[in-house]
Amino acid sequence: MLAETATKDIANTSNPQGLEENKKVAKRGGNVAKVARETLEKETGEPVITSKKAIDFGKLIGDVAKEIPNDKDDDKEE
Repeated sequence: MLAETATKDIANTSNPQGLEENKKVAKRGGNVAKVARETLEKETGEPVITSKKAIDFGKLIGDVAKEIPNDKDDDKEE
């Protein structure tokens, strides 16, 4: 998510034109996230990305999706 946000912010400030410029912006955004991850891992001595965390994240997404109201059901009532 940090890479996406960084890429969006960089694009908003640099106003890239065309595919090649946008590719460069995307690489810069990805690099921001990479540096942040590496710095956090160095500070904590722990890996940021683990298989356990991926499983927990998948469960979290599933739980959140269950809580989102289904707009299609709302349309039927009107």
